[in-house]
Amino acid sequence: MDSQTQLSAAQSRAARALLNWSRVRLAAKASLSEMTVRDFENGIRNPPPHKMAAMRQAFEYAGITFTLEGAPSLACREGHSGPATTNRMWRRRQRQA
Repeated sequence: MDSQTQLSAAQSRAARALLNWSRVRLAAKASLSEMTVRDFENGIRNPPPHKMAAMRQAFEYAGITFTLEGAPSLACREGHSGPATTNRMWRRRQRQA
């Protein structure tokens, strides 16, 4: 698994906590089922690499960065004031689609 698809259950839980996301929100943003996220975070099963990549990309798009040590952190991108702004922008895009 390369660094673009690598994600641990602990990283997922920590990133969700930083963003104040539920499992349902992560699943929606990654176009996955809530059961996939739940089973992954509870250690029941590991999703295939493309689903892991989708979760990681959803986190990264929301401003999460993963350090070499693996700890997620929230980095505000230029023009963004944090997760609340990102979430509002996501909802706005969803309504326009």
